[in-house]
Amino acid sequence: MQDATFELFEKAGFNISGYERSYFPRIDDDELELIMLRAQEMSRYVADGVLDAGLTGYDWIKENGSEVHEVCELLYSKSTTKPARWVLAVPEESRVHKVADLEGGIIATELVNVTKKYFDYHDMNVKVEFSWGATEVKARLVDGIVELTETGSSLGANNLRILDTVLTSTTRFIANNEAWADGFKREKIENIAILLNAAIDAKTLVGMKMNVGSENLEKILKILPAEKSPTVSALADKEYVAIEIVIEDKVERELIPQLKRAGASGIITYPLNKVIH
Repeated sequence: MQDATFELFEKAGFNISGYERSYFPRIDDDELELIMLRAQEMSRYVADGVLDAGLTGYDWIKENGSEVHEVCELLYSKSTTKPARWVLAVPEESRVHKVADLEGGIIATELVNVTKKYFDYHDMNVKVEFSWGATEVKARLVDGIVELTETGSSLGANNLRILDTVLTSTTRFIANNEAWADGFKREKIENIAILLNAAIDAKTLVGMKMNVGSENLEKILKILPAEKSPTVSALADKEYVAIEIVIEDKVERELIPQLKRAGASGIITYPLNKVIH
């Protein structure tokens, strides 16, 4: 998540440097000091007040049982915009075909506490062992594993079969409860949250401008899937207007030919850094 996180902060307007060589990167904001920690540890340091705020996964907040304030959910990840999942998986050749078949078995995972609660919920006697990594490899040494996946490709490559989802997780921006109660710190944290979410929202959107003859305006407006009513501006040539909208990037290539055929000209699109709703 490191590269995706720094890219997000840069789109949000922050300049961060030195993270390639130091755990204490520099940021162009005199009111902020940064430190890089593993996601597994972050919620504990925030809960204890060592840090005022941090980014970590919902999974590690639950695993650590951390009492923190969740400022917002940040829907980004290293591979996709989808939430990550901790899944219960077994080898393809395993005789286990449903969760109940694991009664009395051994499960390897890094997410020990959450996994224990999962099997307690199912009222099952299962031994949960901590895995130090490469958990997919251990699936054939124990009865099953609980492992993190975004796309499922790694599990498929290791010929593993998913039985169930134990926990769905996304990145959370969290704050220490005392820091959140402090007026200055709370406003600063809220400002960061607004900018980060604005950068995330901008990832799937593009801006579009075009010129339209007045006689074609109504026809063009019916085609446009604008977030809100498009901006229509008068031009020096009274027979034309300019239209500006924000659209999802996935519809851009289908929309442009339709607009061209409907009489739009001078169509341009451009990327967005931040979109604040």
